[in-house]
Amino acid sequence: MTEIRIRILTEDQTRQALPALASILVDCVDGGASVGFLSPYTEADALAFWDGVRTAVGEQATVLLVAEVDGAMLGTVQLGIRLPPNQPHRADLKKLLVHRKARGLGLGRALMEAAEAQAARIGKHILVLDTATNSPAEAIYERLGWSRAGIIPDYAMMPDGSYCGSTFFYKRLAFTSG
Repeated sequence: MTEIRIRILTEDQTRQALPALASILVDCVDGGASVGFLSPYTEADALAFWDGVRTAVGEQATVLLVAEVDGAMLGTVQLGIRLPPNQPHRADLKKLLVHRKARGLGLGRALMEAAEAQAARIGKHILVLDTATNSPAEAIYERLGWSRAGIIPDYAMMPDGSYCGSTFFYKRLAFTSG
């Protein structure tokens, strides 16, 4: 059985992890994942994206979680927690990414469960996300207890530039105060 380690990174740890994070993102885009980027997507593009995430982590606008197997960083997910004043109770789940060589090991599930637990710890009780319609991710989110809110056709583009719909999901977490 593969042991998965989930960590929440600080700004400095994110800076140190930039090459590994970039590698995961480039692999996912190269694999056709609709995660906000178009092909060709380079390592330099990914490093610039992750440097922005590093800044958001430092500003406490984002919580960055990573999954490691045998010391290698192979997955990641983010919680967007700096939202408008009328939404202090929710967070946006963003960029669930698992390197193709680590798929099927349970990293996605472990990252999602850890993100949900962290969200609850910091007082968030509604999480939302979107994913490409008809993607394998839809089934993953449903298996993890997320509810489908609806689909917007032609919402985004796949890495090859073709349009894809986005399916929006939400999940209510057990609310605990203090």
